Amino acid sequence: MEKVARKFRSFAEADKADRESYQSFTPEQRLEMLCDLIASAYPDEIKQRLERVCRVIKLQED
Repeated sequence: MEKVARKFRSFAEADKADRESYQSFTPEQRLEMLCDLIASAYPDEIKQRLERVCRVIKLQED
């Protein structure tokens, strides 16, 4: 992702530009940004995986 610096005259103008920018991204790009943020905040968590558990339950016959 390319980093760009912009100047705004007000916080409202900056917020509007942010919303328009994020709306232009595809869902895949948004998800990739989220994963990057999570990976940077929790670098060791990416290596961990959920434990898979399967259970076979017998149904009670009437």
